[in-house]
Amino acid sequence: MTTNVPYAEIETLAGADLGVTAWREVTQRQVDQFADATDDHQWIHTDPLRAAAGPFGGPIAHGYLTLSLVVPFSEELLQVEGVGTKVNYGLDRVRFPAPVRVGSRVRMSATVRDVVAVAGGHQLALDATIEVEDGAKPAVVAAWLARFYA
Repeated sequence: MTTNVPYAEIETLAGADLGVTAWREVTQRQVDQFADATDDHQWIHTDPLRAAAGPFGGPIAHGYLTLSLVVPFSEELLQVEGVGTKVNYGLDRVRFPAPVRVGSRVRMSATVRDVVAVAGGHQLALDATIEVEDGAKPAVVAAWLARFYA
């Protein structure tokens, strides 16, 4: 479910639980494209045959690929109306507790820890968790900073 809020009310988001996204499958095609974009062609990501005999029993997504899903997932969870520009400002903390095997489905939950005014806009500090369907541990736990400018 998407939370919609006018920009004038963005500060009311502090402490808000944004809920959880729909599931999204991580495909080998995505992993290969990410490998090409980042020049990270390690076999545990891009060689399904070799990876099948490796420590994860098959190819896994790059941790940073999984982390990058924070952006489309956040769009699913939060829409701030009247915003001219949104930017990723950074991360305070990121952990990758569990791998994401190719073919797995992932989803994200998030809460807004804090909202502060910055020059020309507002910064949201979000606590985001990306989980793997039927996984014992999350794939990503991140403290993410996003800026919204009217």
